[in-house]
Amino acid sequence: MSGKTALTRARFEERFFGVARWIVIAFLAVITLLPFYYMVLLSLKPIDALLLDPGSLWVSAKDFTLSTYRDVLRSTEDGGQGFLRFLLNSALVSLGTVVLTLVAAVPGAYAVSRLKFFGHRQVSALFLAVYLFPATLLAVPLFVIFAKIGLSSSLVGLAVVYVAQTVPVSIYMLKNYLVTIPASIEEAAALDGCSRLQTVRKVILPLALPSLMATGLYVFMIAWNEFLFALLFLAADPGEWTVSLGLAQLSNGIEVPKTVLMAGSVILTVPVVLLFFAAERLLTEGLTSGADKS
Repeated sequence: MSGKTALTRARFEERFFGVARWIVIAFLAVITLLPFYYMVLLSLKPIDALLLDPGSLWVSAKDFTLSTYRDVLRSTEDGGQGFLRFLLNSALVSLGTVVLTLVAAVPGAYAVSRLKFFGHRQVSALFLAVYLFPATLLAVPLFVIFAKIGLSSSLVGLAVVYVAQTVPVSIYMLKNYLVTIPASIEEAAALDGCSRLQTVRKVILPLALPSLMATGLYVFMIAWNEFLFALLFLAADPGEWTVSLGLAQLSNGIEVPKTVLMAGSVILTVPVVLLFFAAERLLTEGLTSGADKS
């Protein structure tokens, strides 16, 4: 009887949690996708249709319009909001931040995970300790320093600030992945005549590609969405604004229709979503499976 009872209980738990899992997934999908859907919906409506029926969850064929996106992307000289320029600025800053961060973080993560030196176990905690200091505390000193060296109103200076923020957490993330790569792989490469630098370039980096992609995507999202330092460094030069700063200024405009604001929000969100889906395979694929043949 006890065996039958345990079997019945196991089946009940399996079915219950199986159903509960899909309920939770559906609930999370609704609360995540519904706001985004409504944002896209508003961006495809003219302002008069929105005022007539603001609660509508559908856009009719006669109300469908892309003029809000044309208004957002058109340059300010042509009467638009200049978001095409903002997108280019954000792309340059974000991609530059990703490249510089990975160039600095890969050697640092490898050193922490493989090399033995005094205090190497405490280094990771020290990297994360950087985040104990709020950004507002560092904003003014950084602005003063960069103003003195002539980088206070440039995308280069903003990228350098982002790199200083993202390198510590990137080293921590990459280190946690590199320690899972068997040391025997490096030993085999050394027996084949590879130097340590060649081992890192030809063996470690290909195996760590999923982690590099995840870290790069995380850094890209930070740089793409960051607002405080962009406001502090670039507010005086509208030609250098990033898309997050441009969207914030757009939301403060009284004469700007909310449909145009929603179009700007979609433009801010879509690149990150597309990048995530494009990198999904590399983010989930375990390239280290079966790598150790010993």
